[in-house]
Amino acid sequence: MLDNISFANPEFFWLFLALPLALVWYIFKRKEETAALKIATIKSFQYKSILPKLKPGLFVLRLLALSAIIIAMARPQTEDISTRTKTTRGIDIVMAIDVSSSMLARDLKPNRLSALKEVAADFIKKRPNDRIGLVAYAGEGYTKTPITTDKNIVLNALNEITYGQLEDGTAIGMGLATSVNRLKESKAKSKIIILLTDGVNNSGFIEPQTAADLAIEFDIKTYTIGLGTNGNALSPIAYNADGSFRYGMRQVEIDEELLKNIAEVTGGKYFRATDNETLEEIYEEINKLEKTDIEEFKYYRYEEKFRPWVLLAGALLLLEWVLRNTVFRSFI
Repeated sequence: MLDNISFANPEFFWLFLALPLALVWYIFKRKEETAALKIATIKSFQYKSILPKLKPGLFVLRLLALSAIIIAMARPQTEDISTRTKTTRGIDIVMAIDVSSSMLARDLKPNRLSALKEVAADFIKKRPNDRIGLVAYAGEGYTKTPITTDKNIVLNALNEITYGQLEDGTAIGMGLATSVNRLKESKAKSKIIILLTDGVNNSGFIEPQTAADLAIEFDIKTYTIGLGTNGNALSPIAYNADGSFRYGMRQVEIDEELLKNIAEVTGGKYFRATDNETLEEIYEEINKLEKTDIEEFKYYRYEEKFRPWVLLAGALLLLEWVLRNTVFRSFI
């Protein structure tokens, strides 16, 4: 009867402390009202009846009625809560992903590109209220997905990103400029770019510094990530006869000074990811740094449940009165 019930006035439960006192009072009063008569034998007065023994049950009924009244006074009620959320200040995000051949290096498992796609997918799922777009770049850059709230489109596009869709190379300036172009008309509260690369700028006709200046002009914050272990990594170095890559150890070269400068001048932050775990931590930190303000409205509907307890108390008191004035009348 009390499942999923809350009480509007639980302070009335303190009245339960009075019930043991009432019980003690009843016991002493009953002893005072019982007269003692001493006789030699009771054979002539023997009368077998259990009614005298059941007489205290009337007081028990009264205690139960008082308990039901106390519960009713505490106002038991069920609570139905409906929630509506409203995103008050959204964030537009473009993820610029390097898809050059070096992203197939195996210092991250199974390789840099696959590891990135897995972590980026998890990041996208954690941003349900923001618009996200994808830019892929190698020797040049292009928009894979414009900023959108449809996360399924973004996730599918991310899954489709592979090496070979663009001429090989690392055009950091092109990747950044393309990302800026996608965000420059945005009216969002915050506009950010997450630019990831594992190399140095060696392609494209837009210099990274020029692209950074564009980001500053349009108030776009840029987080940069350098991806790759320290030292050498097993990387593609040539093609086999069947067209597949031949792997060999190659020095990891990342233009960290450039990435740090881009992040600093645009108000972002630079990160270095040397393994899968570090990459996950970086995206988790960015997720915490860029929070979307969400306004939540809760609507409460209460249904009072005290009436059954009042009826139960009334029924118990009525039963006690009827028994006292009928069955137990001669004993009262």
